[in-house]
Amino acid sequence: MFFQSSQIWAAFLMPKTSCFPIPKKRFSQRRTEKDITFRSVLIYLCSHQQPSNITTHIGERKMSDTLLPIVQTINSYLSDYILFFMLIAVGLWYSFKTRFVQVRCFGEGMRRVFGNLTLRGKKHESGMSSFQALATAIAAQVGTGNIVGASGAILTGGPGAIFWMWVIAFFGMATIYAEATLAQETRIIEKDGSIKGGPVYYITAAFKGRLGKFLAGFFAVAITLALGFFGCMVQSNSIGSTCQTAFGVPSWIIGIILVVICGFIFLGGIKRLAAVTEKIVPVMASLFLLGGLALLIMRIKYIPATIGMIFKYAFQPQAIIGGAFGAALKTALTQGAKRGLFSNEAGMGSTPHAHALANVKTPHEQGCVAMIGVFIDTFVVLTLNALVVISTLYTNDGILANGYTGAALDAVNKANLTQTAFGTVFGEQFGAVFIAVTLFFFAFSTILGWNLFGKINVAYLFGEKSTKIYTVIALIFIFLGTLASNDLVWELSDMFNNLMVIPNALALFALTKMVTGAMKRAKKL
Repeated sequence: MFFQSSQIWAAFLMPKTSCFPIPKKRFSQRRTEKDITFRSVLIYLCSHQQPSNITTHIGERKMSDTLLPIVQTINSYLSDYILFFMLIAVGLWYSFKTRFVQVRCFGEGMRRVFGNLTLRGKKHESGMSSFQALATAIAAQVGTGNIVGASGAILTGGPGAIFWMWVIAFFGMATIYAEATLAQETRIIEKDGSIKGGPVYYITAAFKGRLGKFLAGFFAVAITLALGFFGCMVQSNSIGSTCQTAFGVPSWIIGIILVVICGFIFLGGIKRLAAVTEKIVPVMASLFLLGGLALLIMRIKYIPATIGMIFKYAFQPQAIIGGAFGAALKTALTQGAKRGLFSNEAGMGSTPHAHALANVKTPHEQGCVAMIGVFIDTFVVLTLNALVVISTLYTNDGILANGYTGAALDAVNKANLTQTAFGTVFGEQFGAVFIAVTLFFFAFSTILGWNLFGKINVAYLFGEKSTKIYTVIALIFIFLGTLASNDLVWELSDMFNNLMVIPNALALFALTKMVTGAMKRAKKL
């Protein structure tokens, strides 16, 4: 259904020549001549014309330039107004309805996650263990958003944006408890023992008849496009560009390697995915934590000032980002909230797919486990990254200590802020390599989780047989993501990401009694 013409394929593979406007780069990178030559060959093969014949490509570029501002406008209204308030409302609603389950049951969640922690979980005939489901969910949650998203929030909204990310994550823990509980409550166990579950099932439980089918179908299409296709493309671009910058390996080679590895895992089904995620998630988290903690130890004298800046600029952001008090505060709050919501994914409807597959005694148990995913994502990984960035770049001797002025602003951008921070302490080369390795694990694990979520929804829409076709298309998108960076792709991913939240959030409100009922039943056992 995608890229139906060879011209569209060629547009994505177009080498960046002087004939075209260069899109804003999400990651610092320079294409090698070999890379450009390879892409030129692909253009020839796809379009059946000489690479020098660029008339069609100009037309495709113009179409992209026309669509881009439209999609950006839609995203602006969705994320800044509708979803911002909708997701906050859901978090507040369930915090009060569950009597702050994120506080009362936090200890229970930690015990269930770490009480019997193992990297070789018991194999299940169907579904996953509770920890495997959490690992798969965290694999989707902890991605480039934890590095790029936190950096972007700080750069745009100042250090105080991190405070608001904490606030959003706190209430998001209640939201994700509800999502995981509902996924367990409404899942379907087939005669062969296979398990089907996710938002499409509790959406149809919330809204009967045609409305429920429409909303579920709308959600399934949106998440497949947002995560399964465009989202995985974005993640693979992160891997390809950073590896090329750090190691000098052409991104198309990285793309081939990714396709081979991902294809092997995808074709192995849920069992193979669970076996990989339960190992890779603890490893990737430990790697980043060790590197971050080592840096913070070296910057230990700046930690008090760093924490102080987070709280100070949460309420006085104009001192660091400029502008009037009201406008600056709005920027800090909205950036923190918006990026926090899309970092921990609470309320978005992505992670319930994994939690639905968990083999647990009660839905409440997996709800408690799910909360720990948000905690790890925001309060551990994202916070560590924020402390690294602020302690190195914003304290007394940091290049951004005096605000975003002059050469300081040119020295960093949203994509390489963390890389710059690590490079400041450990050297530029080490910073590039460390972030490249870290982003590889983060983005790769996200690809695995998102592919599973898309596959579940494709099966819901078209049946199990369609998943093989979906896998092939997804692998093509993964490869293309390492070849080209296109702003429209990112914006489309964001748009469908935004759209899928609406039916999910509506269902969460409608099924409040089911969530509270599951909690009460669990306490009686």
